[in-house]
Amino acid sequence: MQYIRKTARYNGKKYEATGKTELEAMTKLAEKLAAARRGEELISGSMTVDSWYKQWKATYKDPKGLTAKSLGMYDEKYTKYIQPVIGRFKLQDVRDTHLQGILNKQAGMSLSHAEKVRRVLREMFSRARKSRLIPYDPSEDLELPAVTDGKHRSITDAERKVILEVAEYHPAGLWVLMLLYTGMRPGEAAALNWADVDFQNNMIHIHAALESGSNRLKAPKTEAGIRDIPIHSDLRWRLLEAKGKPFDPVFKTQSGGRQNSGSISRLWRAFTREMDIRMGAEVYRNQIKESLVAPDLTMYCLRHTFATDCARAGVPLETVRWLMGHADISTTANIYQHRDDSTLRAGIALLDGTGGKDGGNANTGNK
Repeated sequence: MQYIRKTARYNGKKYEATGKTELEAMTKLAEKLAAARRGEELISGSMTVDSWYKQWKATYKDPKGLTAKSLGMYDEKYTKYIQPVIGRFKLQDVRDTHLQGILNKQAGMSLSHAEKVRRVLREMFSRARKSRLIPYDPSEDLELPAVTDGKHRSITDAERKVILEVAEYHPAGLWVLMLLYTGMRPGEAAALNWADVDFQNNMIHIHAALESGSNRLKAPKTEAGIRDIPIHSDLRWRLLEAKGKPFDPVFKTQSGGRQNSGSISRLWRAFTREMDIRMGAEVYRNQIKESLVAPDLTMYCLRHTFATDCARAGVPLETVRWLMGHADISTTANIYQHRDDSTLRAGIALLDGTGGKDGGNANTGNK
């Protein structure tokens, strides 16, 4: 028997229905269009991946009591990395090659990031299979591409030069220098009030942090997080110029409130965008065409840099541990392991007595 197919468009999307008769096909099509107008979507393999993601998240994730940060992870990975590739596909048309292609594009990024993208794909399509919306699960055997270990790193000399140049005029400059010169976590800097900046004793008192994924302040996770950090000389005069009332946040949003998780991310994006432009990246219609900023440069790289700067300066490991707020000294020691060649040469110079002036060739008379 030959079926009759009818199609129509609504809000730019194509809808179709088939029936044994023209009336049956038109009736089914009318039902689909009515559901679309009500904001509903018939749950089937013919729905788009976009529609399934919204349905799946609302049904299986939103009611589970996950934190805003956890729920945000699903939206971030889907919107940035999955939707642009398969969002308009029909659910039943997605193949394993499509999903593997999405993962392959994450090559060179952190292991944590790639695993989260794979996790979202697996959870979405595994549930679609269990719900019998698709005949097989295309996410079953997805393999991760070559990724980095996800550890934070110190900034390079070239990055430091650009960061310091941009910090001189960018609105987020003081924020970035605070992270670089104190080793604070971003959430700790966001929690600072001016009363915590003790100019008389040249100390910054840390006793709170922004709770991850929220706008609430909380005590540090461990007692080690409560600490004092001396104010770097290049930071002190900048803080004095910006000084506000004792119980005002040191770092405010444009509306005058305290920085939150979202605004912190926007600060960093705006700052690295300006870094891109200063490095010569081409801008087209207010968009960076090809970023020149390394993809693994994060806010936490500034914290890592503070620790390695201390190592280069010969600051004792135990002292850096307290400055960083690490409960376990092994955490600090792991950062110290990432010293650069100049630090290693300086260490050998102390051992051989040359002071590094002759490249390590000490004139001991025993050549």
